[in-house]
Amino acid sequence: MRCIIARFPFDLTRSGVLESMKGIKPEQVIGESVIIGRRTYPVKQVGQVITRQDRRDFSAGEILRAMTRLGFTCPTLRRTAAPLPVLTPSQQASALLGPPAAV
Repeated sequence: MRCIIARFPFDLTRSGVLESMKGIKPEQVIGESVIIGRRTYPVKQVGQVITRQDRRDFSAGEILRAMTRLGFTCPTLRRTAAPLPVLTPSQQASALLGPPAAV
């Protein structure tokens, strides 16, 4: 499959990506990721290995689109806020008064 990453054309294949990532130890995943084989890699690490470019030269979105088109699983991040605790009226009053004063 032909794709453009960081303004350069690449001919990527699923087997070529698998071969390129063989023997590469995954870094810690903090953001977007790609599952290749049985391992989960950060998107930027995969992009650096398959394109041989610096990670600053391409976006994670470019690599995610290419990997998705090749049939790799790219789990999405769920960015939901933690639910706020519901306080009872007595808990609200206690919070407004503050902690007990030291004697």
